[in-house]
Amino acid sequence: MHKTIVVEVEYLKKHRLYKKAIRRHNRFKAHDENNECKIGDVVRIEESRPISKEKTWRLIEIVQKGVVL
Repeated sequence: MHKTIVVEVEYLKKHRLYKKAIRRHNRFKAHDENNECKIGDVVRIEESRPISKEKTWRLIEIVQKGVVL
């Protein structure tokens, strides 16, 4: 997975019957040309042409650096 990052988008959705908030997530594989992202970074990605079988997104910018303990 050289030059690839996995971006997880987490959101809350209400249950249809019980109206309780349920945590859901989607994972996207994005192209990181310079390998500058680390674990925990908050990033902005955009859709692009297919780069590989699962990679159709590319990194635009790193919004906030993550703190890894």
